[in-house]
Amino acid sequence: MKSFLEELEKKIKQNINVDKLEILDNTSKHKSHKSFEKNKLHLTLIIESDELKELERVKAHKKIMSLLSNELKNKIHALEIKIK
Repeated sequence: MKSFLEELEKKIKQNINVDKLEILDNTSKHKSHKSFEKNKLHLTLIIESDELKELERVKAHKKIMSLLSNELKNKIHALEIKIK
């Protein structure tokens, strides 16, 4: 799984000007949920980016969601995005 998070970080940094990026895996906190799937992750992205801060919040989130659309279909169950 670590390599998946590294690939995710690489993909984000290649497509968005990022000053700082932190990816937190919160999957273990959701094991008791009915919709929990052991093969999918619950992640939080904490992104410091002037590029994203210049966009409206919804547009910034859409940009990230679009970039990660494949991962959201296959590997990510939940994604929380925090832009600083």
